[in-house]
Amino acid sequence: MLNIVILAAGIGKRMQSDFPKVLHEIAGKPMLLHLLETARGLEPDRLIVVVGHGQAQIRAALAGQPDVVFAEQAPPMGTGHAVSQAVEHLLSDGEADATLVLYGDVPLVQAQTLQALLGGSDGGLALLTETMDNPEGYGRIVRDDEQRVVSIVEEKDASAALREIREVNTGMLVASTPMLVRWLSQIDNQNAQGEYYLTDIVGLAARDRVEINTVTPQFGFETQGVNSRAQQAALERQWQTEMAQRQLQAGVALADPQRFDLRGALTCGRDVFIDVGCVFEGQVTIGDRVVIGPYCVVKDAVIGDDTLLHAYSHVDQAQIGQAGQIGPYARIRPGSVIGDAAHVGNFVEIKNTALGKGSKANHLAYLGDADIGQGVNIGAGTITCNYDGANKHRTIIEDDAFIGSDTQLVAPVRVGKGATLAAGTTLTQDAPPHKLTLSRSAQKTLENWQRPAKKSK
Repeated sequence: MLNIVILAAGIGKRMQSDFPKVLHEIAGKPMLLHLLETARGLEPDRLIVVVGHGQAQIRAALAGQPDVVFAEQAPPMGTGHAVSQAVEHLLSDGEADATLVLYGDVPLVQAQTLQALLGGSDGGLALLTETMDNPEGYGRIVRDDEQRVVSIVEEKDASAALREIREVNTGMLVASTPMLVRWLSQIDNQNAQGEYYLTDIVGLAARDRVEINTVTPQFGFETQGVNSRAQQAALERQWQTEMAQRQLQAGVALADPQRFDLRGALTCGRDVFIDVGCVFEGQVTIGDRVVIGPYCVVKDAVIGDDTLLHAYSHVDQAQIGQAGQIGPYARIRPGSVIGDAAHVGNFVEIKNTALGKGSKANHLAYLGDADIGQGVNIGAGTITCNYDGANKHRTIIEDDAFIGSDTQLVAPVRVGKGATLAAGTTLTQDAPPHKLTLSRSAQKTLENWQRPAKKSK
């Protein structure tokens, strides 16, 4: 039986924020949610989050997650005290039960590392440790002559000799649940901080001759905590670099891995090229031979094979077909479906609209709440007037229609198959198929008109 306890009660004063530290984001997701996602992959029997400062915000952020049990730490009196608040929620039916302790501000520990840690506990105690060139600020792992772990000494309590030790405690550990409960009841706060240290259970385990094993993480970012904006930014870049490397290993060509940002999940086909400064959010799927130009933002979207997304284009909750050309400076908004070989060009905005195969809107247009057929040409300056101030209405443009520049289509309205709308038309009634429809006042020239002149002062 596995319990996972996540400590999330810290104030995070150095963040200089009104939000709890664990709700600050890495890669577009609160740190606590990163950790919960990883924890769930271990299939725990009980998932406990210890809250304190900002707990109302944390509880609200986790609303609708019934597998989470909350324990409250108030006031904060150290990590040992925090874990003690979770004791009443721990599940146990024997010595083989285990409790894994994680930290909400150390969000990127990987599942394989935690699996190794669980395997290393062997019914006793296992610690996640790391050897650092500069161990300043960390508790030191103290070993005896036979290299057995005998204690962890926090830096503020360490002698000069102990501070020379480079193997440090990351805080994450797995312990036999019954033993953990017993040890927690025996620790005290006789230390420089006046707090109850979770690390003191290590000395108690050594006293009880319990085997203490250590596991080392594969990646440095797994144990990086966030206590300041600078640390948050540093960890963000470490994680983005890792995700860029994973894309490169999968065959994606990145113009510059240091200028790549993924805030969700990205699945790419073969021979995809992504230029600099692009941001991918949510669930994004990209087909084969797609080219993403510089500084594009793609969110919860599907982009078909052989499509070219030009610079500075935004695709949000939309689907792009095969062999399309989008942008530059195009905005495809939620609910839009762009057909194969369609073109959406400079400063064109499309919202909740289906643009058919081979259709083109190449310049300066707004197409909202529309169903546009195949082979349609949308002229520059065209807009669908889809909102009457209270309700949205749809515009239907059938196959092979030609919409002249500077046309306003006042929905609800239909343009028939093969119809042509002359430039400057304001369409308020259906346009019949295969006909020219226009609405213009007659052009005239005023012979005696004079351009106004500036008045003398």
